[in-house]
Amino acid sequence: MEEQVDYKKLWKLLIDKDIKKKTDLIPLAGISTNILARMGKGEYVSMESLHKICKAFNCDVGDICVVN
Repeated sequence: MEEQVDYKKLWKLLIDKDIKKKTDLIPLAGISTNILARMGKGEYVSMESLHKICKAFNCDVGDICVVN
């Protein structure tokens, strides 16, 4: 089976920050709708995209995803 990335930590972080919709992450982190869609499917995204999200939330990659 192909490896997947678990972004549950990111989705929980959005809830904790009172961000209602995942799409609010697009302008907040400066990522594209395609990146968000890939993350929603548990697919790999670039380190650049993960870095943008981490920068927006002042966190580390391990705070937003886990590779299974």
